[in-house]
Amino acid sequence: MARRRISDALKGEGIAPGMKIGLFGGSFDPVHKGHLHVAETARRRLGLDQVWWLVSPQNPLKARRAGDFADRLRTVKQRAGGKGMVVSDIEARLGTRYTADLVDRLRQRFPRTHFVWVMGGDNLRHFHRWHRWQDILAALPVAVVSRPQDPIKAQLSIMARCYARSRRREGEAKKLPLTKLPAWTYLTEPLQSVSSTALRAR
Repeated sequence: MARRRISDALKGEGIAPGMKIGLFGGSFDPVHKGHLHVAETARRRLGLDQVWWLVSPQNPLKARRAGDFADRLRTVKQRAGGKGMVVSDIEARLGTRYTADLVDRLRQRFPRTHFVWVMGGDNLRHFHRWHRWQDILAALPVAVVSRPQDPIKAQLSIMARCYARSRRREGEAKKLPLTKLPAWTYLTEPLQSVSSTALRAR
């Protein structure tokens, strides 16, 4: 099932009840080692069965238009083919624009699956700007993987401060998919300094 598309999963094929699945969304424009670092760290540290790479047509918070969707999807499939990694265009096919709406659809379709939202630490700084961000935290646990873009500011973000009591210790990371909500954790790993912005600038 590792390389099977979520289009197949939505038909109920190969998704066993109780599976722990990380949802890793982004435009991946372009995909780079930092993204691979986040996905693999989450899979290993949280004990996930799979990580679903949800390639987004466009980040609503970014004014810059993302590159060609088909090209980005193809590149992510080429780069993210490791153990337990699944790449999907589910957001484009469902027509959902916001993470909260996509999460709602997936939870409705797979009520017995334990989803975790996965993101890099750089996204934590502006997570409070996401559409219905508190609904996301009420719907599933969140795992934040350290990134080099000022991790101190990330951990002092509005989300981190508002949900300080909901933060779980790194040593309890494998319990996160089954933890009572709201719940989130911040995972520190050797940092990958590359970013999509830097790659585009080159």
